[in-house]
Amino acid sequence: MGLFEQVSKGIVDAMKSRDNVRRDTLRNVKKAFLEAKTAPGSNDELTDEAALKILQKLAKQGRESAQIYIDQNRQDLSDEEMAQVRVIEDYLPKQLNDAELETELKAIISELGVTTPQEMGKVMGVATKKLAGKADGRAISAVVKRLLS
Repeated sequence: MGLFEQVSKGIVDAMKSRDNVRRDTLRNVKKAFLEAKTAPGSNDELTDEAALKILQKLAKQGRESAQIYIDQNRQDLSDEEMAQVRVIEDYLPKQLNDAELETELKAIISELGVTTPQEMGKVMGVATKKLAGKADGRAISAVVKRLLS
């Protein structure tokens, strides 16, 4: 079952359990999916990879909004935003912790035979594809930089 179908089923389940936060969040996710699906050039299709990118973007936006609310002393709005982020994260793959990320990147570096910081682009290209959805690009970049220097 693809992400689009999982989200649609999640909406129905949230409606049955009267979970308004989950229902509303998943409706917003589905809206973003439908917009991407009907965008010019998409051929009325939404791959799981594209759906995953949309979910990551929505989660990142939610975390940023929550931080802005905290900076403005609006904890109530921040809590609402983070509740929505947690719902979205249920549909994202498990994130790698620092040790797991470092292990994966060491394997990629040795596989490519990269030894200098000037070759960081090669590692980043492979790592971002292989670890898509499992690690943030900034975290990957920081660890690669540390391992190559």
